[in-house]
Amino acid sequence: MSEDLNLKILQEVRRLADAVERLARPAPAVNDWSAADCFVWVPANLKLQPVPRPNRVALSLIRGVDHVRDILHENTLRFAEGFAANNVLLWGARGMGKSSLVKAVHADVRASTSHALKLVEVHREDISTLPALLEILTSVEHRVILFCDDLSFDHDDTAYKSLKAALDGGIEGRPDNVLFYATSNRRHLLPRNMMENEQSTAINPSEAVEEKVSLSDRFGLWLGFHKCSQDDYLTMIDGYAQYFDLGVERETLHYEALQWATTRGGRSGRVAWQYIQDLAGRLRKSLYQA
Repeated sequence: MSEDLNLKILQEVRRLADAVERLARPAPAVNDWSAADCFVWVPANLKLQPVPRPNRVALSLIRGVDHVRDILHENTLRFAEGFAANNVLLWGARGMGKSSLVKAVHADVRASTSHALKLVEVHREDISTLPALLEILTSVEHRVILFCDDLSFDHDDTAYKSLKAALDGGIEGRPDNVLFYATSNRRHLLPRNMMENEQSTAINPSEAVEEKVSLSDRFGLWLGFHKCSQDDYLTMIDGYAQYFDLGVERETLHYEALQWATTRGGRSGRVAWQYIQDLAGRLRKSLYQA
């Protein structure tokens, strides 16, 4: 065999090896649970990415949702202490602090107990990878809340079946050290027309609807968030202004805040925070939280 032929064969083997290496799945990452209290799930390499500085506000700043706040806090505290707790679906009006409440309650419970409670965010598009994540968490000594923000499913989306199994289905069931919190604008997570389409095309329409609605039933707690009143909105504004020491007269503060809400087309916790950001910027005051 000629030297040129040997060289060509060697080059071809290397090319094929490089191609296989590019196609191969990256080796699982070594996850360091001591790196942070909050993580983001990265399924591509089975990594839990630490988040040293989570984007969250103090629990005391979340106003107008006292009842659901207390329920979520108690459920989270029981879980952190090793007692029975429920998966939670926080649903309802946009901008009323659903995701902020989850992150704030986690921080408050974590700070007030000696238990290493971790929060892991799972992006909506990664729901189908939950089995791989649960396999990792089964052997972890920490108690972990899996958090999915703005969870919903559209027509022809079958990922909800993976979520149903991960919540409490399957032969293994959900690990005792794992709880699932999700936020959504929809109480049943699926659009009404999707359920109606399933009902109209099914042999047994009622069973088709029950199959879709049963996803929400996997959450033991449904916490509803509704549009806030003007008094609740102004209470949020007062809380922010006092917490960040903005030093604006109450009458002026309320007048500007209401004007701001008018331009935004409604009142909510998100609108209140956006106004406070604008006000602090005009006053050249920092909203940085250490």
